[in-house]
Amino acid sequence: MMSFQQLWHRLVPLYDAGEAQALVRTVLEVRFGFSPADIYTGKVSELSTDEATELEKIMQRLVQAEPVQYILGEAVFLGRSFRVAPGVLIPRPETEDLCRWIVADYGAPYCALLPPAPLQVLDVGTGSGCIAVSLALALRNSMLTAWDVSGDALLIARDNAMRWGAEVDFRLTDALNPSAPSRKYDVIVSNPPYVCRQEAGGMARNVLEYEPDTALFVPDDDPLLFYRAIAGYGVRALSAGGAVYFETNPLYIYKVKEMLSDLGYRNVGSRKDRFGKERFVKGERGS
Repeated sequence: MMSFQQLWHRLVPLYDAGEAQALVRTVLEVRFGFSPADIYTGKVSELSTDEATELEKIMQRLVQAEPVQYILGEAVFLGRSFRVAPGVLIPRPETEDLCRWIVADYGAPYCALLPPAPLQVLDVGTGSGCIAVSLALALRNSMLTAWDVSGDALLIARDNAMRWGAEVDFRLTDALNPSAPSRKYDVIVSNPPYVCRQEAGGMARNVLEYEPDTALFVPDDDPLLFYRAIAGYGVRALSAGGAVYFETNPLYIYKVKEMLSDLGYRNVGSRKDRFGKERFVKGERGS
């Protein structure tokens, strides 16, 4: 049986040492129930024959660059475990910062001033449902609607909502061809596809070979494809004073801000993510 050090060294050709260690720790903690102390005191060598066989199968998948989240079937987002599977984008830690921005704007102080009507929130391209579920649980007196073009993704998102007791209205909807708005929303949030195909050469294998193309890529000649469609929908669907929040490609964030201003959004602003990259944009509808 290999030691912890031997296990993570097998991944070093693909990942740097810190990431390789983190991946193996995650597997040992989530799948085999090891504590950090267990890992560093050599308890890996005490696995049963069946457990060692399972661990080896997992290691073989990791060596092929398969994301650990797909192998384990879960990813952590804002302290909660969300089910994920191939075909659903893996939640990113920086997207947590987008949720925190919305909660800061519409959380407890704002709720104290709310009229009886609930806060209407739309999550476009929900994927695993991590944004919609997190906001439903964090925002008191809110009603969450979530769209995705993938029926498989919606099944996973619904499962995650049920797991955490969140009330979300999931709908099979193409963000590029939505029907006319049937209600007014106070918040529209989206982390849409924003990677141009020409950027693929610089992407990691675990993303490029395993995560869904439809959740990642936009045409090289139209990087604002989804932002334009969603912001245009917001012009019709947002209530007076409502806001749209986007996660963006830092390469094109200035174009997203310019597009929002051209569409009549006001107080257009941006924020950096936890890694220091200009990542998020907000625009408000006029009254």
